[in-house]
Amino acid sequence: MPYVAFTRHLQRFFPALTDGEVPGATVREVIDALERRHPGFASYIVDETGRLRRHVNIFVGDEPIGDRERLSDAVAPDAKVYILQALSGG
Repeated sequence: MPYVAFTRHLQRFFPALTDGEVPGATVREVIDALERRHPGFASYIVDETGRLRRHVNIFVGDEPIGDRERLSDAVAPDAKVYILQALSGG
């Protein structure tokens, strides 16, 4: 099962969110599984059309995902997935 890690900033909004195994063969399936565990999580990282929000990045291993629209990138069972929210400010 893929292992998913998050930036700690996301825990401010989802305190029960912890790094760990999440089922899914695509990025979309992983996000859907996270939404079932943490209602509201998906809408925080994807917009109303399902597209990844501008200031969110997802990596599968060392590579950023290529499909920010449908989130169809494959996720191997032993993959590490990183969900990162960019922070801005001065």
